[in-house]
Amino acid sequence: MQACCDNIICVKPIALILAVIAWIFVPLANSQSNPSTNPSAYLGFDRNNYPGDQDLKILRETFSYTGYWLNAPPSARTNTWSGKRLKLQSAGFGFLVLFNGRLFSELKSVSYATKLGKSDARAALAAARREGFPARTIIFLDQEQGGRMLAEQKAYIYAWVDGVTAGGFVAGIYCSGISAAKEGGEDIVTADDIRKNAGARKIVYWVTNDACPPSPGCAFPKRAPSPADAGIPFAEVWQFAQSPKRPEVAASCPANYNRDGNCYPPGIDVGERLHIDVNTATSADPSHGRTR
Repeated sequence: MQACCDNIICVKPIALILAVIAWIFVPLANSQSNPSTNPSAYLGFDRNNYPGDQDLKILRETFSYTGYWLNAPPSARTNTWSGKRLKLQSAGFGFLVLFNGRLFSELKSVSYATKLGKSDARAALAAARREGFPARTIIFLDQEQGGRMLAEQKAYIYAWVDGVTAGGFVAGIYCSGISAAKEGGEDIVTADDIRKNAGARKIVYWVTNDACPPSPGCAFPKRAPSPADAGIPFAEVWQFAQSPKRPEVAASCPANYNRDGNCYPPGIDVGERLHIDVNTATSADPSHGRTR
């Protein structure tokens, strides 16, 4: 009996130690294997117009970073973000740095598109330096049109990527992560198409997919979803809500958009009409644009 008792005394501490190890490491393993429970995801917002200094403190309560345009956003004649980097950094925001790219109608030919890509890369670099963004900041090219990229679009995109990379910054692209069409039974997703044709180029992907599911709609979850939940495993940023809501895409989303179809941030009066797009990213500073 004593020998048996001694054996029990020996085994119990070992069992206890093993139980503690399992308690610590199993949840960690599960969180790493399941993107939906990845704690390293952060909410951010973007919009075409600067939100105003007065709302930065309230916005920072929900969002870790903000979009930041280097040139005039789509359909705008001026850039209201210019000169606001230090103000936003002082308020605690990280950045999604954006350059508005060209529409297909502007590209004309492959050779002209290549020239435009190179000149727009120089413009993006000059603007990034002027705004005080450090070298190696990721600049996202805004590619508004989706589907399979045509030869002119690819020429423009890759010339721009090469120019930004050669200038000491990192090239990213904002594009669709939604299947646009089927060709020969193949789903055409813009992000996949750009990546498959990029060769050895290193491009960071910010994808948009506001269809529900996988999008939660106009929501601000305490535990931000992983960008990979958009269905694009290589995405580092996912835009999951747009303003205004796109009924042809987001018809199945929860009724959490405003009645006017826009998505508004918590804590700010809807009367201000401060509608936003909502993003999740793998970093609180997705462009690595902060200098401190």
